[in-house]
Amino acid sequence: MWIADKWTDFEVLDCSDGEKLERWGDKLLVRPDPQVIWKTECRHPGWREYDGRYLRSKTGGGQWERKNLPEKWQVGYGDLHFAVGPMNFKHTGLFPEQAANWDFIRTQIEAADQPLQVLNLFAYTGGATVAAAAAGATVCHVDAARGMVTWARENAQLSGLTDHPIRWIVDDCLKFVQREIRRGRKYDGIILDPPSYGRGPGGEVWKLEDSLYDFVELTGQILSPEASFVVLNSYTTGLSPAVLTYICEEIFVKRFGGIAESRELGLPVTESGLILPCGATCRWWRE
Repeated sequence: MWIADKWTDFEVLDCSDGEKLERWGDKLLVRPDPQVIWKTECRHPGWREYDGRYLRSKTGGGQWERKNLPEKWQVGYGDLHFAVGPMNFKHTGLFPEQAANWDFIRTQIEAADQPLQVLNLFAYTGGATVAAAAAGATVCHVDAARGMVTWARENAQLSGLTDHPIRWIVDDCLKFVQREIRRGRKYDGIILDPPSYGRGPGGEVWKLEDSLYDFVELTGQILSPEASFVVLNSYTTGLSPAVLTYICEEIFVKRFGGIAESRELGLPVTESGLILPCGATCRWWRE
């Protein structure tokens, strides 16, 4: 498991009975988590003194119970800074377990003997974009949601990267990759975090299990012969890390050599000392 254990502005304080208690800066949040199927005694005072709690509805979705929760506030991870806040479907605009991947991305970029061109697809609010840019890469950030791209630009500004070479693209990721293939553009690093389910601009249905291999194969066509890394992330329940490894071995290792390795991502839980699993990632890199 790759564990994101270097945070100072975030921690999972406790988790029990389908929920986790988290500290985001100086704010305490209680959010649902489907991995937390165990039931333990909740002794931490934050379970009663939280600033915000996401309450699921029996009919689907849910809503935030706010006690002392602003629309947005800031958290930092080393020299990176992010705006977070309560969003629909329990989210906050940041997946803290991804810090383990940000560290890997930065290591690959900083070890390269030349500046890298990095593509971040399904880039959300830009955690990986900001990490790659801070390490010295030129980044292309692509997401279909204009609001998320705006948020990502805010995170770049908070991290002092306003003048850094980042292309901000609002577009369907599949169509963008297809156009990049036609243009003959290549990238030295690619980051992919596709959703489990979604719809394209023409109503096309995206289901990860059915679409992932073909999409990753397309991205292989825009990976440069001297490429340094690929990060493929998945939060789809039931899609094991081994499946991600098989995909990356078939598409990247056979074509470019190198190593593909997949593990679960995890966050340490302060109260119990356990590691909370948070999805899976495959990393491909040069030996």
